[in-house]
Amino acid sequence: MPKISNKGIKMPESPIRKLVPYAEEAHKSGKTVYYLNIGQPDIKTPAVALDAVKTHSLDILAYSRSEGSEAYRVKIANYYKRNEIEVSHNDIIVTTGGSEALLFAFGSIMDEDDEIIIPEPFYANYNGFSTASSVNVVPVISKIENNFALPPIEEFEKLITPKTKAILICNPGNPTGYLYSKAEIKQLAAIVKKHDLFLIADEVYREFVYDGVEHYSILQEPGLEAHAIIIDSVSKRYSMCGARIGYLVSKNKEFIKTALKFAQARLSPPTLAQIASEAALDTPQSYFDDVKEEYVKRRNILIEELEKIEGVKVAKPNGAFYCIAELPVKNSDDFAKWLLQSFHYKNNTVMVAPAAGFYSTPGVGLNQIRIAYVLNEDSLRTSVEILKEALKVYKD
Repeated sequence: MPKISNKGIKMPESPIRKLVPYAEEAHKSGKTVYYLNIGQPDIKTPAVALDAVKTHSLDILAYSRSEGSEAYRVKIANYYKRNEIEVSHNDIIVTTGGSEALLFAFGSIMDEDDEIIIPEPFYANYNGFSTASSVNVVPVISKIENNFALPPIEEFEKLITPKTKAILICNPGNPTGYLYSKAEIKQLAAIVKKHDLFLIADEVYREFVYDGVEHYSILQEPGLEAHAIIIDSVSKRYSMCGARIGYLVSKNKEFIKTALKFAQARLSPPTLAQIASEAALDTPQSYFDDVKEEYVKRRNILIEELEKIEGVKVAKPNGAFYCIAELPVKNSDDFAKWLLQSFHYKNNTVMVAPAAGFYSTPGVGLNQIRIAYVLNEDSLRTSVEILKEALKVYKD
């Protein structure tokens, strides 16, 4: 029989999606499953985006430019300007989701066995992207005790080798919801300039920041033009996960020129999705104000209810719509399966994401879960009640 590649064997399963078969079986058995595992917002997509697709006048669904349509990129540049980020449309490449943007970035700046330093826990698919790109993640651990703040910069310094090419952050963070401060961004800027590295920031949750704190982009930091690469996406911003539109943004011309070759190899991003995404840029500010208000309510309910459960420790997020909770269990992977296979409370159960998959250090995060607070307030209260009752009877 032909052999599968070593890369394919090493490719990690998604900690978010691997439990889906168990959830499907639970549903078939008559249980109601509350999904806390995946960041699929229940917020409605802006009507202006959907209407643009319904009313388009295209006769041929043709390829777009490999870097995305010029009209769309000009509007994206204007969006950034409104957010005090000065870029030209020529600094932008439209991609098939933020995932492709990350793959293009990895391919453009790293060769086989090169290294990228990432504070963990981090978005689980960073492990997959690094495996697909044959590069190595070098983790620096952040801790729940200080809300997953940036680890001391000295910890980064210790990990830098001749193979190190970049530092990657998610800001605000998935899965932690942590928002890096301006001071923390400046620390990272100093170290990448000192060691001539790239700083990649996944800023797809830029709009979702709370408690009066402002998001500070790496492209707002002076002197970082040659080093900074932004990964962005419409998925969460406009509740358009299925559009699969993202973008790379950088003022480093050589990087953009290189990434464009990867974009040309896959021809172009999807045309109809670009039409929807371009129209979404006309979404009024009131939409985001309402969404933020809703997520703050949900976050507060979730944190308050989790803190009432004996033995549970939770970090309070300042952004995105995720939090990490530490449970009084040995292995949250086993616990998550048990919830779906063997437990119900009033014929209800919950699906959570085991947090070990958001780390690359073996054995770390085994007793943690990630919760996405993308359900309405009543469903969140019910979900935490189910979790509380489950922990009363669960035996490792």
